[in-house]
Amino acid sequence: MFVSPAIRKVFEGVASRHEMYALFNRHSQSPFDDDRMNGERYVGEWFEITEADHDHMFEILPPLFYCGDMFAMREFLAASITSVFFALTIDDRSRWFHAYCDLSDRQSPDRMRSEIIARESRPVRAMSTQEKLDHIWSTTGPDFRGYADARFPADLHNRQIVLVYPSAQGKIWKLLDDLTDEEIAAKLPVQFRLLPETIAA
Repeated sequence: MFVSPAIRKVFEGVASRHEMYALFNRHSQSPFDDDRMNGERYVGEWFEITEADHDHMFEILPPLFYCGDMFAMREFLAASITSVFFALTIDDRSRWFHAYCDLSDRQSPDRMRSEIIARESRPVRAMSTQEKLDHIWSTTGPDFRGYADARFPADLHNRQIVLVYPSAQGKIWKLLDDLTDEEIAAKLPVQFRLLPETIAA
């Protein structure tokens, strides 16, 4: 069974508009199970966007609510899960973010804001292993990622899988969580490969 991690960064860097929409759809291939239908597969995910895209999303529809440095989209993704956008000042610099929050929990947007600020205020740029895996999933094309099916043991079904290319075997599907350090490095952009490890936010 899929277990949704806690609040987590799923893309390193500032997403372009094309990347932003791709990130909105990062679970489009997932099975229509309870976790997708109730939004648990999405809740807690966040990433950085541009000011222009923050403002663009604000103008699409009147927000569900607007409170200081954040607003929520009126259209819900699933159940009580919706997009919340933030305009935050971190280390004296204005930055903008998108996150999926569960509005059945009234503290969810405030907790998300605090987590983003804490994560992005670190003095040393770093990525946790989970952030590396999420970035790989977010940037891998749909033909090269999927969900474990009948090719895998039943207890692994619906887990995230990606194509890898071990030299002796051509290509194989492998669980995202089982990628080795070398496979992770090979799939990350060059500028992220040597970032130090850090504890997940």
